[in-house]
Amino acid sequence: MRHTFDDLADHLIKGGFFLEEAVEILEKTLIIRTLERTSGNRSSASKLLGIHRNTLQRKMLDFKLDTPKRKPPQRVEKARSRAASAS
Repeated sequence: MRHTFDDLADHLIKGGFFLEEAVEILEKTLIIRTLERTSGNRSSASKLLGIHRNTLQRKMLDFKLDTPKRKPPQRVEKARSRAASAS
């Protein structure tokens, strides 16, 4: 693995990447792959990455990664349908 990382570093240096760009590419790729691995579960992804869930959320916003919309809890929908049928 060390050899692969050294090759990547050499490739980035030869390609003219600045450190900030290389770090961004690495972070974004790790976040995307970890979210894929956890089926989008941000809590599990943050644990695998060793960062707080809020930090992951902030980085997702920074990198403009799509965040799925939350669904309303089932109990709210059931309560609404019961209230509607009782009227």
